Amino acid sequence: MDGKVWLTLGVIIAVGLAIAAAVLLVRVFAARRLLLDSGIPLRDKALFWVAVAYTVSPVDLIPDPVYLDDIGVLLLALRSLNAAAGAVRPTKEPGATA
Repeated sequence: MDGKVWLTLGVIIAVGLAIAAAVLLVRVFAARRLLLDSGIPLRDKALFWVAVAYTVSPVDLIPDPVYLDDIGVLLLALRSLNAAAGAVRPTKEPGATA
């Protein structure tokens, strides 16, 4: 394969990773309503803001054309926030009406 093919492949991968990071960032912002829940620990609420700041920050572990570190931080924040919300909120009993 010549250089043009590698460049095209690299651009496609970089764009795909950027889109994945953007989608996760939007999901993190959608989960911010959980931040208003008083039962969720401050540690998990702070992780939300750390993930957002790291994603938009120009300082990264891996340079910005590769968004794997940003995606990892966002996934960690979403998982932690959702797990904390699930632990705080009581589960509904089967057959109960809302």
